[in-house]
Amino acid sequence: MQGELQRIVDALAAHAGRPALIEDRRQRVVVYSEHTGVMDDVRKASILRRQTTPEVMAWFRDVGIMEAREPVRTPASAELDLLPRVCVPIRHQDLLLGFVWFIDPDGTMADTDLEATGLVSELSLALYRENLLGELASQRETEVARTLLADSAATRDRSVRALREAGLIAGDGPATALVAQLVTSGQPPDEVARLALEQALVTTRRWIGTREALHVVRDDHGVLLLCGGRFAGRPSPEAAAKLLDDNLRQATRGLSAVERTVVGIGQARAGLADAVGSYGEALRSARVGVRLPALGRVVSWSGLGIYRVLSRLDGQQPDISDVHPGLERLLREQSNPVLLETLERYLDLAGNAHATAEQLRLHRTTLYYRLQRIEELAETDLKDGNERLCLHLALKLGRLTGRYRPEG
Repeated sequence: MQGELQRIVDALAAHAGRPALIEDRRQRVVVYSEHTGVMDDVRKASILRRQTTPEVMAWFRDVGIMEAREPVRTPASAELDLLPRVCVPIRHQDLLLGFVWFIDPDGTMADTDLEATGLVSELSLALYRENLLGELASQRETEVARTLLADSAATRDRSVRALREAGLIAGDGPATALVAQLVTSGQPPDEVARLALEQALVTTRRWIGTREALHVVRDDHGVLLLCGGRFAGRPSPEAAAKLLDDNLRQATRGLSAVERTVVGIGQARAGLADAVGSYGEALRSARVGVRLPALGRVVSWSGLGIYRVLSRLDGQQPDISDVHPGLERLLREQSNPVLLETLERYLDLAGNAHATAEQLRLHRTTLYYRLQRIEELAETDLKDGNERLCLHLALKLGRLTGRYRPEG
């Protein structure tokens, strides 16, 4: 099949008198002719990475290539370092299958009737066959990978067997889930954002090894399942998460719909059939990271502390007043942010006044004055261990719910 597509793209390039590149409908590079002459950075990057960046995809879609049924002339973009192009949409019975691209820096390419050569019709059939075979294989893997996250243990066991029999995984063993969460401005991620998400997952998976990981794209997040445990040369979950974060930043750069991204790391499980537990932890970690940007771009379940408990409460979170009425009063008083931050640092440091004063760069007398004011306003006793526990829990709940948003 690849040989047939190469023959067609070479013939198209010869007919047009300039290099040609074919993409599928998701703007992934399928094949390209020999390239000589003028090339912009977008074309070079597409050939090297075999995929157009989401930023460029969004720009072309705004031009209207997805709806086109005739060749489209796309203008230059200095911001993207993009030269003018001629884009020929490839359709089979009106189903969009891909695009043929020609760089046309000086607008001299004639409106050649490519249909007359028979090459576009031939290309549409070839892409249709490749698309059908590729979609079937991709859908099968995706469906099996999705069932690894099902509630039924029997279903998950069958999925692992199916993956092994199909040779899609190198073997079973300790499995860890990573979740890539897109943070948008209240709207569900659009198609371009979801394509960027999948691009980051696929790029990371290729680096790890396509048979050592599986990926799934869900509504607003992606899942990367690392399978087979740790062996010499295989990256740790933390290293994989760092790379996934880097790839997400690269893939979503310039997309106005995506404000930022967060990667969550679950704890390892004995095998893929149990990875659903790791997935739940990774998803909660990512969602806590969305609410608490101070935790960073990569958030691990093992490092969440009390937020592990609070994140499991989902929509049943208690009111802060139920945890500690005095802290609720402090939160209502907008003039008390310094007292709240002092209290949190003091409790984070297990009531160590010396360490608290040092970290806050306060004289010990000032610290003691603030703690006394907190006791008065919250009607509490900081020498009481139970009171300190309730205050600490209420502060962390306030962070998670957005009631308490310190500047630091």
